[in-house]
Amino acid sequence: MAMVCLSDFEAYAKKYLPKIAWDYFAAGADDCNTRDENVLAYKRIHFRPRILRDVSIMDIRTKILGTEISFPVGIAPTGFHQLAWPDGEKSTARAAKAMNTCYIASTYSTCTLEEISAAAPGGLRWFQLYIHRNRAASQKLVQRAEALGFQGLVLTADVPYTGKRRNDIRNGFCLPPHMKVKNLERDFEVYDRSEYGLPPNSLDPSITWNDIYWLRSLTHLPIIIKGILTKEDAELAVRHGVQGIIVSNHGGRQLDEGPATVDALVEVVEAVQGRVEVYLDGGIRKGSDVLKALALGAKCVFIGRPALWGLAYKGEEGLQDVLRLLQDEFRLSMALAGCASVPEIGRHLVQFSKL
Repeated sequence: MAMVCLSDFEAYAKKYLPKIAWDYFAAGADDCNTRDENVLAYKRIHFRPRILRDVSIMDIRTKILGTEISFPVGIAPTGFHQLAWPDGEKSTARAAKAMNTCYIASTYSTCTLEEISAAAPGGLRWFQLYIHRNRAASQKLVQRAEALGFQGLVLTADVPYTGKRRNDIRNGFCLPPHMKVKNLERDFEVYDRSEYGLPPNSLDPSITWNDIYWLRSLTHLPIIIKGILTKEDAELAVRHGVQGIIVSNHGGRQLDEGPATVDALVEVVEAVQGRVEVYLDGGIRKGSDVLKALALGAKCVFIGRPALWGLAYKGEEGLQDVLRLLQDEFRLSMALAGCASVPEIGRHLVQFSKL
């Protein structure tokens, strides 16, 4: 079957992944309204394309925190890649390096940080952190990531508790016996019926903005905060000295009925006034979606589920196919909208539907 768009990879993954793995990756919280709205929101944004502009030479490169990437799409942190492909996060790291883009490795990886680092030496990698009640374990993770050459620390801030994902409850989701949350294996006594691979209530629900200062004391890495959806929290993030914000609702897996990320992006960008870089994840399914997000002020977007669909298709090669498809669609959308380079993309390029 020819893979001509991301939904082809989605259909393949749904058909061939075990149901429990598909349901875990696809899950949203409660009625899944926010998950679905992340995708639908892009359909309400229309282009204002410009014509007769020289687009014979296209430059789709950009920089994030000073490092150049081949195009403004990276790989968002998602857990348990071995559920999609036996080599798990090692394949993800290799694909990201091959495509010269950023991969954010999850705390909940099924490969160790050391294995991920060794799989693709020299690749641009950030590390995503959950803060656990066992603060010593979190501290060790941060210090391991920095020592291994990860270049950014992404704090996921929207999970004081795990959202209610109905199919995971129905399926009694747990990792197969041969898979582990590798980076925390030695720090937690793991039970057979544990919550997403760790004992229940492992996450620390007491974390506050002051913990940014605690993280800052542990590392020289730039801190990016993930999970911001409001101007108030964007302003607090800037005030607490973070270097980046990922506008994210966790793929609709946490609080249902929150805003789509591309809708929240506008107020976050206006609030930060260029003081920190703003990124976005959630709902990216086409190259034109990437263009819309950049027009509304995102510096770069990150894909979650589509990366997993690529892994499920052909591992590293399948993920490269997904990224290459988005890259080609983004380049074409840019050209058809009249932009020859990323700096030419701006708010003038889009309008919101009146409907």
